[in-house]
This record gives sequence, C-alpha cells and structure tokens, in this order.
Amino acid sequence: MVDFLAQSTPTGPEFGKASPLGLLIVLVLLAGTVLLVRSMNKHLKGLPETFEPEHPEPDQQADDGTEPGAIAIDTDERKPKTG
Repeated sequence: MVDFLAQSTPTGPEFGKASPLGLLIVLVLLAGTVLLVRSMNKHLKGLPETFEPEHPEPDQQADDGTEPGAIAIDTDERKPKTG
C-alpha cells in the first residue's frame, strides 16, 4: 500500500500545475459567496434600525422601582388562608 502511494506521487514538469476543474471549483465557490452576501444584505436592510419598543410606557411602569434580575414576591399570598 505504501509503495503504491509513493509511486502515484507526480514528479517532473507536470507536478504542481492546476487543472481546469480546480478553476471551475474556485469560480463556483466565488459565485456562491457573492450570492450569499447579496442575500444577507437584502435581509439586513429589512431589519429595523433599533429593537427598542416604540411605546415603552407599559414596560417602564413594570420596571420602576425594581432591581435588574430581582423578582418581587408578594408575601401575603404565601400565608395559608384560614377560615
């Protein structure tokens, strides 16, 4: 097996020359990259400039007086009801 691999290595004046198939592969990859970039730009143009809500009043009222990440717990609801 090793002898076969060693013999199939090209040497001489033809060694290292590119084939037309290699050029075709490079051109196909280049065309695919151009199409992907154009598609990405089209989708990015459709996004809004900012993702902030237009009317933040309801969210702002809920956030007033709270710390980021804190959860308010109503202790009255945790007490068992008697009656």
